[in-house]
Amino acid sequence: MKNLEKVISEIEAELEEKDQVREVALKSSRVIVRLSGTILRGLHSGQKGTAEFAELKDELSRLSSLLKNNPDIAFTGYVETAFQEYSEVSIVLSILERDDVPSPEDLDVSSTGYLLGLGDSVGELRRFCLDELKAGKTERANYFLERMEDIFVALIRFDLPDAIVPIRRKQDVARSLLEKTRGDVAVATSARNLQDKLEEVLRKS
Repeated sequence: MKNLEKVISEIEAELEEKDQVREVALKSSRVIVRLSGTILRGLHSGQKGTAEFAELKDELSRLSSLLKNNPDIAFTGYVETAFQEYSEVSIVLSILERDDVPSPEDLDVSSTGYLLGLGDSVGELRRFCLDELKAGKTERANYFLERMEDIFVALIRFDLPDAIVPIRRKQDVARSLLEKTRGDVAVATSARNLQDKLEEVLRKS
């Protein structure tokens, strides 16, 4: 049993190091989730969140570097949640700024995290759509509705078990939000058209 102490000591050191990495990854994931939420809330208040997004990207880069030597930690729930939240805010920003979406490779996140974040972006786009409706901007509201539809069509292409990617609930939620938003936009558009006709009649009278 001469070798037992050496073997156990090496395993002990390895697991202690992994535990330290896990703690760092957990803290980093929490920062990413917090910053992502802050940026999304700010966007709905008219803020660009440029500084916060730069900080978010730096934090994601640190987490990704950490995971390269510890790939098993990349599949933990808290890391996937961080990837999901980062993907969501990145997708929303990209749609607002460039009318397009980045890829998982662009963001350096897992495909699963990206896909779940894409699903969550539908809810954020609905909020933007409703904001535009409240402001009487039905054309801009329709723009966000169309982007929601594009994303939903992409989401329903995936018919996979939850063990691969838990996408079914995201699909159901996206479908429900899309149906509600279609109704909201249709009602607002009809009201706007009616108002325009009444104003035209009043001008002619």
